[in-house]
Amino acid sequence: MTRMRRFLPVFILLFFLMACHAKKENNAAELKEPPVSTQSGRELAATHCSRCHAFVPPEILGKSNWKKVLPDMHERMGPILAKADWQKIEQYFISQSPDSVAPPIRASKIRMGLGHFKYRETTFSHRPAMTSLVKILPNNRGVVYSDAKGKNNVLTFLKPDLSENYSMRLESTPIDFYEKGEELYLTMIGNGIFPTNARDGAVQRLVKNGSEKGFKSGNVAISNLQRPVSMAYGDLNKDGFEDVVACEFGNENGQLAWFENNGRGGYDKHVLREKPGAVSAVMKDANRDGLMDIYVLMAQADEGVFLYMNKGSGKFEERRLLSFMPLNGSQHMELADFNKDGFDDIIYVCGDNADKTPILKNYHGIYIFLNDGKSNFRQSYFYQMNGAYKALARDYDLDGDLDIAAISFFPDYARYPEESFIYLKNKGNLKFEDYSFPEATKGRWMTMDAGDMDADGDVDLVLGSFVHFLPLGDQTGLGQKWLQEGPSVIVLENKIR
Repeated sequence: MTRMRRFLPVFILLFFLMACHAKKENNAAELKEPPVSTQSGRELAATHCSRCHAFVPPEILGKSNWKKVLPDMHERMGPILAKADWQKIEQYFISQSPDSVAPPIRASKIRMGLGHFKYRETTFSHRPAMTSLVKILPNNRGVVYSDAKGKNNVLTFLKPDLSENYSMRLESTPIDFYEKGEELYLTMIGNGIFPTNARDGAVQRLVKNGSEKGFKSGNVAISNLQRPVSMAYGDLNKDGFEDVVACEFGNENGQLAWFENNGRGGYDKHVLREKPGAVSAVMKDANRDGLMDIYVLMAQADEGVFLYMNKGSGKFEERRLLSFMPLNGSQHMELADFNKDGFDDIIYVCGDNADKTPILKNYHGIYIFLNDGKSNFRQSYFYQMNGAYKALARDYDLDGDLDIAAISFFPDYARYPEESFIYLKNKGNLKFEDYSFPEATKGRWMTMDAGDMDADGDVDLVLGSFVHFLPLGDQTGLGQKWLQEGPSVIVLENKIR
């Protein structure tokens, strides 16, 4: 038997060779170039580019930007076009685009001074600051933040006076924080925050250890996550157990999934959308049928806001609410009722500029989309903010309407460095006044949280700085200051009460 396996008869070898040859010929036929279309470059672009994302007009970018973007578009598009047709698309974008795109100019100067906020800086920082998470602990318990340095990640708990309470080392980078009773749930993005398809993310439990200096590592609640960046918690199937929605951003691959709590300490996974880019998720009963639905912001290529309507029995129906261009760099979304009609509106933030087109963009900023009561959303407000990263709508001045606090990771450092932080004071009827503060440039703010830190009944803010890499072409000197003396965390303490 062994001899037969080692020395196949000649006719069997010839059979395999002929089969392989036939397979190659079939593959060659399958990969034959498609016929040339009679459509123009504009028509081809509208047809094919819109298959993956909202159409991007040529004038959005300059010629040099398009020359960097187009090869990547061609690669992702695959062999669906004749070479001549792709050349028509290239020619359309290059010929119709301007030589360059002018940076946005502010119509009015940002007001300086926050009035009822007091600037406070921690007495303890990790330098250079690489803060991937900040969270205000309620009931006058201070602040927690993470320092994302590879496998030497540190989770630091600060006292109310912002001095160090205690720190604990973690083997992965925490990026989202959820506290429930005696337990903490940390979303661990994996070994580093940069794009990857690796499945080394997890939800890690921490449990109180019975001492004042608080928590110890528990078991891994959910493992093998693909670069998770955000979680939402709630009971989706009304069985009395808290489920989890995971935004597995990934890179080329990724997904949106919900994890059903089986009541035995484990979770069963259900995929909602098998595409990368999920960045924010909110659970809310959109149609008031007693079931929690899921709002999700997608931020990779096919950018937009989606609503997953809960049909019961663990079934969801996807509905697209909003679509955005892939150049938007979608970053954050939350729900808030701005016009007090009883329906949740959407506040949307876009400004990620770490891609192939790192130019200042006049459509980056903060948007408000009003809800008509039937989950149809119409843009009703826009505040242009270069590199906007996050915005939190709260009634910061306790006057009965929603103000907005926002941070930027890619502001116009050369002309408007103060837009690193913007406070939008609500004047009514979706009209806002913008403010910043002198210390806004002390860090490069990537993360932010809002909450009542000192238990006095008003909303405070905490900002976290991340300076792993400096702004492209920085001529301001800010980058070196951040590296040498920049704080990991600052607090804007609300003094309205």
